[in-house]
Amino acid sequence: MPCRIQLLPGEVIHSIAAGEVIDSLAAVVRELIENALDAQATHITLALWPDQGRVQVADNGTAMALENLHQAAIPHSTSKIRTQADLWQVSSLGFRGEALHSLAQVAQLEICSRAPGAESGWRVTYSAQGEPLDITPAALAQGTVVTVTDLFGAWPARRERLPTATRQLSQVQNIIRHCALTHPTVTWAVQLGDRPWLAFTPSPTAKGLVPQLLRAVSESDLQDGWQAAPWTEGEGSLLQSAFKAGVYGLIGLPDRCHRPRPDWVKVAVNGRIVAVPELEQAVMNAFRHTLPRHRYPLAFVHLTVPPSDIDWNRRPDKSTLYLHRLEDWTALCQSHVTTLLGQQAETLTDASQHRVTQLLKTAEPSSTYGVAELSDELPYRERPGSLQAIAQVHNRYILAEQTDGLCLIEQHIAHERVLYERLQAQWQLVPLTTPVVLEGLTEKQLEQLQRLGLNPEEFGPNRWAMRAAPAPLRDRDDLPDALLELSLGGNLDIAQVAIACRTAIRNGTPLDLATLQTLLDDWQQTRNPRTCPHGRPICLTLSETSLARFFRRSWVIGKSHGI
Repeated sequence: MPCRIQLLPGEVIHSIAAGEVIDSLAAVVRELIENALDAQATHITLALWPDQGRVQVADNGTAMALENLHQAAIPHSTSKIRTQADLWQVSSLGFRGEALHSLAQVAQLEICSRAPGAESGWRVTYSAQGEPLDITPAALAQGTVVTVTDLFGAWPARRERLPTATRQLSQVQNIIRHCALTHPTVTWAVQLGDRPWLAFTPSPTAKGLVPQLLRAVSESDLQDGWQAAPWTEGEGSLLQSAFKAGVYGLIGLPDRCHRPRPDWVKVAVNGRIVAVPELEQAVMNAFRHTLPRHRYPLAFVHLTVPPSDIDWNRRPDKSTLYLHRLEDWTALCQSHVTTLLGQQAETLTDASQHRVTQLLKTAEPSSTYGVAELSDELPYRERPGSLQAIAQVHNRYILAEQTDGLCLIEQHIAHERVLYERLQAQWQLVPLTTPVVLEGLTEKQLEQLQRLGLNPEEFGPNRWAMRAAPAPLRDRDDLPDALLELSLGGNLDIAQVAIACRTAIRNGTPLDLATLQTLLDDWQQTRNPRTCPHGRPICLTLSETSLARFFRRSWVIGKSHGI
């Protein structure tokens, strides 16, 4: 017989919801931290005892009065929305009223809170249904302390299936780091048991947080900026207006920072890191031909989107969303990152302090002086207005002088960058006086040549005539080989990189001083002068300060006996 459809009891409904919202230790941390941030906390302290299933989060936010504490853990109770229309105007991290009730169902929940202006705070413990069990006065500073104990104690099946302690802590760490990155003005202190575990000091923007998250990165390795959405009126700052539409972008300079995995391409929307593959791909596309092969960028974009353009009702953990005008935001993110990569005010100097130190260490055995003094991180100074070519070194490098030091530029990859950007701006196919005949092309090669607009024509059995070619290749002796190379795959952009590489001045080619200067001038005008299209660094700079310190020329005037 068919089973009869019937309504589920209320406790079963709430248990299902609790299992969706709170499924791990990291979920507990996420919900409590987001509540603290919604309360406008500027200092958040977190303590973890994973083996006891215990979490405590303390904040200095606006806190709750006693009447609100009575309602806090009742299902679907919240101060953040009132009507159905509010679901399409969500401006807070939490809004469903599920978190505290779900915590009460899967653990023992206690909240201590003292509202602004209150003479004392209150300590409240809750039943599994979210009803207050015990209410007592409590002495504490303004703010809220939420303690969750015996997580999944009454849910043995869920507790047995939790990840290992190491995996749980890794998930928690990820949550905290993401919240710190999206709320850089907050002070964070995290304890594991009775010992300090994580701590992040506040910063006006995420640029000051990233070096705390990635110890090998310094602020001088980063570039950030704000760009207003072009479809909105006026300009704004992410720090001045919470919902002025636009994007804050932060990138690692590609000749300094890149990753073996795409684990640091992060997208945030209105204070929360989210998974939006289209936006992540747009950011990575902006870095193409600026990074070495098989390396990925360090990039963070934080969108400030009008609440009416977001639908958070996609997953219970709000890890993704429906975003209106997705194509517009995708284009804006890619354009903004491209702008940050090509900002002309940035320097070409000191591409990496590590490379400078290593270069000087090469000469150390023949010197009585060490290089310990050069270990300090050198700043990213303003880009020089012009470089003066001095000489060619080993028919490979250009030695150039700038106002505060020397630069060494590899001629081939500098010219490759110049040609690649010219090809992008002035792509042109020109007719050939004498057609080039190619043999043995496969179907895929023919399709590729067609995509590039080269239109091969049949010229006998298994032979094709090419009557046009890219302008830079037309007069080259190796034109047939170049056309075969273009037929082997890739889009127009990849073809332009291949052409630039093939036609750039080869290393080993002697150049006169005038030619060197022309190449330097052209290279300094490119949009992305730091790396070649394959991601190799182009320029190594030795600043006057570095040289003076290396040669011990930083003494106080009057104490030096040298010239």
